[in-house]
Amino acid sequence: MAKNRYSFLVLVMLMVMALTACQKQTVYNHYEHTPLSGWEKNDTLTFDVPPMTHDGRYVEEVGLRINGDYPFTGLSLIVKQTVRPSMETKSDTLNCKLIDQQGVAKGRGVSHYQYIFHLTTLELKKDDRLHIDIRHDMKREILPGISDIGIRLTKK
Repeated sequence: MAKNRYSFLVLVMLMVMALTACQKQTVYNHYEHTPLSGWEKNDTLTFDVPPMTHDGRYVEEVGLRINGDYPFTGLSLIVKQTVRPSMETKSDTLNCKLIDQQGVAKGRGVSHYQYIFHLTTLELKKDDRLHIDIRHDMKREILPGISDIGIRLTKK
């Protein structure tokens, strides 16, 4: 009887390990709110990712939440990030396509839409931290209808 119980526990542990081994681990997922009345061009959103616990490759994504008041089909974001302590700095422009040619939102939702956009894959060392600044780069100074901007970092 004890042998069967031991065999069952080993089988369950192996199944759990097999199911979780291929999944990405989210190490950071945080959103900052913007005023629905309008996100100003000079209003930079800041994210400070805590130190990494392991060396490795990390996938970085930008999350976006909008409502029906957003007046454009796309959004251009400037993402500047600094890896600390090396102070290595990188700046990216992320062009987000939000609405297709037929006027249908590409995000998930009904009256509010959620989008996730791949930004980059980073090679980070244990104890590296990220400081990330995001601002919009649209011709209009104030953008209504954007409720949240976020960063998600997952270990590959």
